[in-house]
Amino acid sequence: MNVCTDQLAMLIAGEGQLHSVSALAADPRNSAMAEDAQAFQANHALAEEIFLMQPDLVLAGTFSARATVGLLRRLGLRVEEFAPASSFTDIRDDIARIGQLLHRQERAAELVSQLDEGLARLKAGPHSGRTIALYEPNSYTAGGGTLANEIFKAAGLVNIAEGLGITGSTRLPLEQLIMAKPDLIGRSSSDYGAPALAQENLVHPAFRALSRQEVIDLPVAKMICGAPFTLDAAFLLQDAAARQERP
Repeated sequence: MNVCTDQLAMLIAGEGQLHSVSALAADPRNSAMAEDAQAFQANHALAEEIFLMQPDLVLAGTFSARATVGLLRRLGLRVEEFAPASSFTDIRDDIARIGQLLHRQERAAELVSQLDEGLARLKAGPHSGRTIALYEPNSYTAGGGTLANEIFKAAGLVNIAEGLGITGSTRLPLEQLIMAKPDLIGRSSSDYGAPALAQENLVHPAFRALSRQEVIDLPVAKMICGAPFTLDAAFLLQDAAARQERP
């Protein structure tokens, strides 16, 4: 009943083990495995619908609907909660834990190996030290202690938000973005499907004037949750920084 545990479960579960994933898992704006999620019954984090499925195990996030989690436990269902991953160590731990819960330790070990191999390739690649700013709808950015920041570091980049003392996700005023003069700006590639007030910061004349920076459309669905596919964003950014350095 959580988009992140949904995706790890889809990657790890054996045939017939996984019955339902959250409705968000089928939304390509939030899920890197939206197509795979179509094979499972969707739930909407409602205690009634989940209880009627009579699962042996419910995977939830620590921010999942608290009333639902509490009620399912009172009804006798086993609920395991996972905090959002904010580092690659967290990703390894979550993969291993779900592998144990599903008795799929070998499959989990394969995924951890894929993750470590990808990190090794990134480390062997160019570490440009170029600066980057994440600039999302409503001017949100990500600083220290976030998975986005770990992705930037793996790509050999320096996050200006962390340099500004920002931790977690918060708003970055456009004025500060301009004054920081990042070499790269990462923005969401999500399509709202219609004009949205949340995206007004991305069409502001001052933002559009930042033509000397390379604006990168980030695969946000691969950055929300921790999994081996999270590295795709890091490789994309490492390549973008390398292109900037070429004469």
